[in-house]
Amino acid sequence: MSSLAKLLTEARVCTICAAHLEPRPVLRAAASARLLIVGQAPGRRVHKTGIPWNDPSGDRLRDWLGLDRAAFYDEARIAIVPAGLCFPGAGKNGDLPPRPECAPLWHPRLWAELRDIRLTLLIGQHAQAFYLGARRKESLTATVAAWREYLPEFVCLPHPSPRNQLWFKRHPWFAAELLPELRQRASQALA
Repeated sequence: MSSLAKLLTEARVCTICAAHLEPRPVLRAAASARLLIVGQAPGRRVHKTGIPWNDPSGDRLRDWLGLDRAAFYDEARIAIVPAGLCFPGAGKNGDLPPRPECAPLWHPRLWAELRDIRLTLLIGQHAQAFYLGARRKESLTATVAAWREYLPEFVCLPHPSPRNQLWFKRHPWFAAELLPELRQRASQALA
């Protein structure tokens, strides 16, 4: 068993957050992956099915990338490791933020094993905060608008949730400028 396989097995049975929520880590990766998708945390539907991005947000993300389900779920090419591996629970205005202990525990170890990553998508403010630190801007909108600053390593995206329809409508530059570049860079990374 490879060191990545051992690490994934360990991560999939993690219970570090058990005092706060029902653990069910959801992640996918292979040493050969070239694209890394770092979202915030699994939603309720993903928690139930154990399949990352298996919801309307995932449908939109696949559309953004120009990928069908088979290509998107090819873990030999695409790794999916959210900032929080487990569903954090629901709050008043959507899901709660990912648990703070998760990304520092798992991401550096997983990142060290994913040596062929050519592009990382940072989806949502929690993923951007963890990976960009002080380099991120004062808001998610400002960070996403500054997407060119983070290339070629990262592409920063808003969450593709249907709840963000108003954001997409207010920021037409996202679809006009960033999405074509995202598709091109993702295609190059996966080639």
